[in-house]
Amino acid sequence: MVEFLKRLGRDTEGATAVEYGLILALIFLSMLGAVSSFGQTTIDMWNRVATAISAVTGV
Repeated sequence: MVEFLKRLGRDTEGATAVEYGLILALIFLSMLGAVSSFGQTTIDMWNRVATAISAVTGV
């Protein structure tokens, strides 16, 4: 059992997969933030358009 734990401690193959997983998580969080910001900007733009049209048409 001790030998198994020593070998497990020296094994580095799984570390690469973990690193790629962390990079993927950071990319996902960045994309989520960008899409959220873009969505809010788009909603604000269409609200301004609707307000301007309502002001012109008097509706």
